[in-house]
Amino acid sequence: MLVLFMEVNMELELDAFNISTKTFTSRLLLGTGKYKTLREAEKAIFRSACEIITVSVRRAQNAKINRGTNLLTRLDWASLWLLPNTAGCQTAEEAIRIAFLGREMARAIGQTDNNFIKLEVIPDPKYLLPDPIATLKAADYLCNQGFVVLPYINADPLLAKQLEEIGCAAIMPLGSPIGSGQGIKTDSNIKIIIENSKVPVIIDAGIGTSSDAAKAMELGASAILVNTCVARAKNSLQMAEGIKLGVQSGRLAYLAGRMGITWAAQPSSPEVGISKLRNIQL
Repeated sequence: MLVLFMEVNMELELDAFNISTKTFTSRLLLGTGKYKTLREAEKAIFRSACEIITVSVRRAQNAKINRGTNLLTRLDWASLWLLPNTAGCQTAEEAIRIAFLGREMARAIGQTDNNFIKLEVIPDPKYLLPDPIATLKAADYLCNQGFVVLPYINADPLLAKQLEEIGCAAIMPLGSPIGSGQGIKTDSNIKIIIENSKVPVIIDAGIGTSSDAAKAMELGASAILVNTCVARAKNSLQMAEGIKLGVQSGRLAYLAGRMGITWAAQPSSPEVGISKLRNIQL
């Protein structure tokens, strides 16, 4: 059993994916907000075995201004990759300004070649739906400034293609509203995005548990990003590991290629010799 387990792990490690010129083996990205304590966030990151950590630039800046303890100073950035995000920005101009602060944040932890930015432009305070026009505008500017842009969008196939064409390194469509835990409600559109995309598609927002993570990967997503489902779980550490395993099982199932679906039942036992058995007199 140990040998089989090692073979599966090796298979998953070889199944790496690229965002721009950077290669990652874990297909789980983890957010850092909403945890009860920074220590709990650290432990969840470790249990998830993720490689990419997203941090709100605004929250990190506020912690610095208020001299609060900052998660950035507690993590091992030799084994993790920072994905600053523009959470809280309501306009393209605001998101662009925060993106530049995010790049400086990456420089401050020693990742001098890190130009990644998760682009969020969300003017809607109730449903937290991203602004497609402002997102496209900000993404176009940031791509031209050398950023590796990962835009958060509604599951809109046309917008996804436009963002790819202007140079975005990945597309991040929502599965359902942020923090809702509703699971994947936009699977039809996500399938179209994946089918037509030449860059990684990372499903972001709405995932509530490991079965949602598995479903996201079975759709063919390159990766998922989660935060609330781990941070707000009754046991965040167990959920972090559960999501990790969900991602792995979903990816393996996608690579395996599921069986076709039929309306009629199909016997799993061989029919050879059944007629002879029926004629045996007891």
